[in-house]
Amino acid sequence: MNVPSGEFLVFCAIAALLVNASAAKPWRDAVMLVANLAFLASFSRNIHEWLPYVGFMALGYAGVRAMQGGSRAARRMLFPVLCVVMVTAFIWLKRYTILPEQTFLQFVYVQIGLSYVFFRVLHMIIDAKDDLLPGPVGVVDYLNFSLNFTSLVSGPIQRYQDYHRMTAVEQPALHAADVGVAVERIVIGFFKVEVLSVLLLAVQTDALHALQPGEPLLDRASNAILGAAVYPVYLYFNFSGYMDVVIGAARFLRLVLPENFDHPFSSENFIVFWSRWHITLSMWLKTYVFAPLQIALVRRFPSRSAEPWLGVIAFFVTFFLVGVWHGRTSEFIVFGVLQGGGVAGNKLYQITMARRLGRAGYRALCANPVYRAFARGLTFTWFTFTLFWFWSNWGQMGEYVHAAGATGLIVTVAAVLLGATAVLACLEPVRRASLAWRWTDRPVLLSRYTRTVWCTALVLVTASATFILNLPAPHIVYRAF
Repeated sequence: MNVPSGEFLVFCAIAALLVNASAAKPWRDAVMLVANLAFLASFSRNIHEWLPYVGFMALGYAGVRAMQGGSRAARRMLFPVLCVVMVTAFIWLKRYTILPEQTFLQFVYVQIGLSYVFFRVLHMIIDAKDDLLPGPVGVVDYLNFSLNFTSLVSGPIQRYQDYHRMTAVEQPALHAADVGVAVERIVIGFFKVEVLSVLLLAVQTDALHALQPGEPLLDRASNAILGAAVYPVYLYFNFSGYMDVVIGAARFLRLVLPENFDHPFSSENFIVFWSRWHITLSMWLKTYVFAPLQIALVRRFPSRSAEPWLGVIAFFVTFFLVGVWHGRTSEFIVFGVLQGGGVAGNKLYQITMARRLGRAGYRALCANPVYRAFARGLTFTWFTFTLFWFWSNWGQMGEYVHAAGATGLIVTVAAVLLGATAVLACLEPVRRASLAWRWTDRPVLLSRYTRTVWCTALVLVTASATFILNLPAPHIVYRAF
């Protein structure tokens, strides 16, 4: 089943009607379990292709229950073994190229959502070891949490404690205002995915096809700039649009999924960027990798002067894993190095500038409007550069570099940096100015009348693009992970 699609919305509507037919937890759990399994079955009806997936799920549940039973000493001994087994099983099933090809299963099997399931299961094992889970995890709760169809394909990554609170303690209300907000998010999400991301991908694809060696410098540079700078914007609308749809759809099931984006291109450094982009992924790794690693390093090297530098190491390792998680090839290893290097380099810069200028001097520098604008442009440019290892392979990168030429590459980097600095500097003032236009003490653009008209227009535009132009089903980039 494609997400998002009309079929997915119909499926969600049926599931929501059944879930809300009774307030009894057993009924809701049973409906969600059937819905989750039916959603999975839409990807393959061949039981043979599901066996590795089932094995991984069973292994994870055994690990959770093992961490919830026995003495604390026994759990401490078993815990590292379980973590190694789960990580190895994940790497093996995802066919990471660090393992020999002959070790992989030699038949086609389903991997849909496996990366997100892995994070949920491993988080339960870790929290079970520390007695942080709200009681024993039953099979139905384990399956419904791990395989929740609204967030299975591409996240977001939710914590079990939050899921349990919504399903077993106090279910979120579903008032008329909640329905309106949920519908609005679904409409906006479809518009982002079906219209904006499709157009942006077409622009980038056309630019890359037109980028040819031997063309005039202006033509090569303009195509190189579009080929590079359009992709992060496309990726944002593609992924955040998907999130809007599933967050809105989940609301009808009385589930509140965590947000995954918070104006990432307004970030003034790369550390802040990763706190606003794919938030649930970076927060998971900060919680279960960064914090424990930093604590371990501080205990190993108990020096206050060394503590900031140990944080740099922890940052690099954490965001290297963020990059490597995205793919199984050598390109994603480089992508991980660039993410980790960007965050670690950012931290090193902060430490150095704070020591050179003093804390007050560095804060004053960061408050300077010109400095802030340039910092936003530099953050966008660095992310754009790293994404070459995300969307292309070594051969495609070689063709891009050859076609653009040395001068074209220099012009491209400079143009992306200056363009991003200028454009992003204008966005926030424009947003503030638009919200300053008020009527009856409320911003006109946020009134329910304006939002209703806006959503209606988006529905018409999206429907026209989808049905009249007969566009193919949208490709969600993060579905591959």
